[in-house]
Amino acid sequence: MMAAIRAAALGREVTLLEKKSTLGNKLLLSGKGRCNLTNTEDLQDFLKRFSKGGDFLRDAFKKFFHSQLIAFFEERGLKLKVERQMRVFPQSDRSSGVLDILKKELEKLGVKIICKSQVIDLLVKDGKVRGVRLEDEKIITADRIILAGGGASYSLTGSDASAINIAKKSGHTVVPLRAGLVALDVKQSYPKRLEGLTLRNIRLEFSGGKTQIISEVGELVFSSTGISGPLVITLSGRVIDLLAAGKKVYVDIDLKPALSIEQLDGRLLREFKANSKKIIQNTLKELLPLRLIKVFMDTTGIAPLTKCSQITQEQRQKIISLLKSFRMEISGPRPLEEAMVTRGGVSLKEINPRSMESRLIKGLYFCGEMIDVDADTGGFNLQAAFSTGYLAGENAASS
Repeated sequence: MMAAIRAAALGREVTLLEKKSTLGNKLLLSGKGRCNLTNTEDLQDFLKRFSKGGDFLRDAFKKFFHSQLIAFFEERGLKLKVERQMRVFPQSDRSSGVLDILKKELEKLGVKIICKSQVIDLLVKDGKVRGVRLEDEKIITADRIILAGGGASYSLTGSDASAINIAKKSGHTVVPLRAGLVALDVKQSYPKRLEGLTLRNIRLEFSGGKTQIISEVGELVFSSTGISGPLVITLSGRVIDLLAAGKKVYVDIDLKPALSIEQLDGRLLREFKANSKKIIQNTLKELLPLRLIKVFMDTTGIAPLTKCSQITQEQRQKIISLLKSFRMEISGPRPLEEAMVTRGGVSLKEINPRSMESRLIKGLYFCGEMIDVDADTGGFNLQAAFSTGYLAGENAASS
């Protein structure tokens, strides 16, 4: 949509082909329906948020970055707000507001929109694009084509890697697709008993071989098969890379990152002394969520009805050890279909970063999630989509 808007604003006749019956289906889901459309971090910090290929986006961001994106929407009547971690959302907390602005702009600029139009092939002659072939064998001629078909997750929205496959069919290298920003499954059965439980103010440490990945302090949510939440989602790509390298990967949850082992030991001694007749299970209510206590006690091997006065030094050390390092083994990521973003895509080596034009086929441009860039959660991926779309639209219209 942004590519079409920019090309049309420069006076080109633009046709937008959409395989679904309506535009922007995946956009409506973004940010849990709130649409975290960008982030106000400065350029250098912004680029560091990308797993790789951040520098590839430098030209796109210099042309159209968060300040221009925010202005684009606010000038058209959408009020925005900046939340914690510099994330930008509509004041309405509704992604439909973002989509409405884009649709109105497309209409205002006279972009021809054809829905339910599945592109299956590019028409190329003498190294230049000539048009596209649709599923019904209809041919649409064009001397500039922008492929902006998204990644491979949430396929019901139309993001099913079909555009990536078209690029591959036309001779482009595709870096293998895999999940990014996704929940992780674990081998232990704990999560099924803890499904839906949120742990706040905890820290994670993933380890695989000699590699350690340590999170900030934040939140974790148990799913029926593993772990999710902001900390897990953000680090999932690096964890998946470790698994792909054949490493056994473990996650250790520090349930009390603000307290040292010595401080915890002192606190437990005080608690046990003050509540000597209480059972250990009840005393731990001061330290852990109720739903976690039973699983925690099972893991320590201490009978939950043991009185505090009966806890041995060895058992106390076991409790402290688990509070600082509650371990599970990662079995793998959730399927790509469930990922927030797709990692991999059209190789950056075959795209000119100053124009988004293919280095292999003249007049063919790429943008958005179908190219091999991905970033942390927090508005970075959507900004990359808007920026590369803008740059592709501008260069397709100007060349």
